[in-house]
Amino acid sequence: MDSGMLATAGAEIYWQALGEGPAVVLAHGVGGNHAIWYRQIDALSRSNRVITFDHRGFGLSRDLDGRGRDAFIDDLTALLDHLDIAKAALVGQSMGAGTCIGFAHRAPERVAALAICDSLHGIAESAEIKTIMDAARANTADLAQIERVLGANAPRELAALYRQIASFNIADRHNLAGRFDACPAVDLGGKGFPILFLCGVEDRLFPIEAVRVAQAEVAGSFLVEINDAGHSAFLEAPTQFNDTILSLLQMAGHVGKAGAAHSNAAGYVPVGGAA
Repeated sequence: MDSGMLATAGAEIYWQALGEGPAVVLAHGVGGNHAIWYRQIDALSRSNRVITFDHRGFGLSRDLDGRGRDAFIDDLTALLDHLDIAKAALVGQSMGAGTCIGFAHRAPERVAALAICDSLHGIAESAEIKTIMDAARANTADLAQIERVLGANAPRELAALYRQIASFNIADRHNLAGRFDACPAVDLGGKGFPILFLCGVEDRLFPIEAVRVAQAEVAGSFLVEINDAGHSAFLEAPTQFNDTILSLLQMAGHVGKAGAAHSNAAGYVPVGGAA
């Protein structure tokens, strides 16, 4: 595994890289940092170079000029340049999806595939979506963070680990500066790479009903719904999550020589394999 600290404009960005092959970048949400992806690293790095990083203000990264979200896309651009990555598949969860969507608008030629996971950050809310989201915001405003991000049936030890990982962040949903520029969902389509929306059916922050509406507006995209999972499907249902991301990478032709590492537990069969 390689790791390092990258000095960017107004920040220091911590990153890790594991595996060889076409690059996959994992962008964490507001309660996470690079360590939150521990259930994805092994499966995704068997045939890809997996990049995890801490957004400025999270984990080991430092936000020296206080720009927060305003600088996230610049930071990701600087990181890909530093690692000499011309094109990457982007997997963004919650807040991290806003970073990935913004980057995809800015530099679509550098995106091999885009996975928008439990999120509508960076997507302008139509009247229909706003109605759903306003209700969700009202219903979750007073919930504790664990109730917001994990489904009702999530194991207690998962909640404990989530709290521990989040404790290393300086930034949180209350003090995070900056904002994402929101563009209409329709503007995401037609950029030359596959787009996956993935959402836990029990997600309280971004209800599946709102995600369905947004996804329907993005030409060429598809939606995978994960049952019995909340806002953190990647933690709550890692087999289904990982297999879906691996299928996206195959769809994009963005897989190394070792081939994809599907578990088959969720019903997937690697291309060329037997059912």
